Amino acid sequence: MTEMAFGTVPVRAGEPVLPKWWRTIDKWALGAVLALFGLGMLLGLAASVPLAERNGLEPFYYVKRQAFFGVVALGVMLGISMLDPKQVRRLGVIGFVGAFVAVMLLPVLGTDFGKGAVRWYSFGFASIQPSEFLKPGFVIISGWFMAAAHDVGGPKGRLYSFLLMVIIVVALALQPDFGQASLVLFAWSVMYFISGAPIALLTGIGALTVAGGFFAYNFSEHFARRINGFLSTDVDPRTQIGYATNAIQEGGFFGVGVGQGSVKWSLPDAHTDFIIAVAAEEYGLILVLVIIALYATVVIRSLLRLMRERDPFTRLAGSGLACAFGVQAIINMGVAVRLLPAKGMTLPFVSYGGSSVIASGIAVGMLLALTRTRPQGQISDILARRGR
Repeated sequence: MTEMAFGTVPVRAGEPVLPKWWRTIDKWALGAVLALFGLGMLLGLAASVPLAERNGLEPFYYVKRQAFFGVVALGVMLGISMLDPKQVRRLGVIGFVGAFVAVMLLPVLGTDFGKGAVRWYSFGFASIQPSEFLKPGFVIISGWFMAAAHDVGGPKGRLYSFLLMVIIVVALALQPDFGQASLVLFAWSVMYFISGAPIALLTGIGALTVAGGFFAYNFSEHFARRINGFLSTDVDPRTQIGYATNAIQEGGFFGVGVGQGSVKWSLPDAHTDFIIAVAAEEYGLILVLVIIALYATVVIRSLLRLMRERDPFTRLAGSGLACAFGVQAIINMGVAVRLLPAKGMTLPFVSYGGSSVIASGIAVGMLLALTRTRPQGQISDILARRGR
């Protein structure tokens, strides 16, 4: 009788997880990440074969390993992207604690693989670089601290995040790993700026960073050697930078042809830190611009979505993840073209490396989760109402 008088009341059942995820995810950013991984596999087919031959392994040994790590990373990325911000925060805090303990134990249990920096744990069949997993966790916990500082009577979140950042930067610099340390400092600075830090304070932090650079130059042979090599007007053609610079020049606009490049036979790290040199030599500037555009797509679209976000934690943590992702790519490519000192940093989703690609999958999965569209008033609408 009630239905006859008032009509049926439509009851919408809970939307299934996968359709809801697909409706709310940033499909352009997701597509760009998948394209980067595909290009990484393509370049790995060329760059890793010479290394496998030098080590007496089957030609596609490293390609198969990269495919395995990539599938794991993409699976992790997609799984994390289905979480809500609170679940991302919990995962980030747990991951940070584990990675932080691992980084602190590196001087005792870690190895340097003959590279002069104790950054890895070796398990024989594989190795792990814990600093790669520390970055996304640090961004999440720093975003949480800074967001809590906005609450009335909240904790001194900015101060806590600053102290935590200093501890991590010092620990990474002592490995020494100045590349990861600078990336952590940059991500924190971005979030600190967005959270409302005064320019004068950021300027002071910048001055302290410069002073720290001078200190490291005078007391760290590893750091001084890389800075001197960068500042030198002459490039030794037998160094990795020399080989990479020559390969990029040889590639020109359209490259020398698929499989015709020679730099992969000379560069020990052609499949990791200098894979962009392989891309530039064999495929030319065209492919390099495509790679840059894909990274820009992920970063710019993420930041545009986060500008409309009203939740402080989501806005801060998402911005830190997006900027760290983009700057890591800039550093890697900047080193290859000698715009920056050598850092030993991989190109996310493109370079070979289990720790790198899986950690990138975790970070981007968190970013995709935080940038999903959710029912909320846009921040611009809230500010407009306050101004009336």
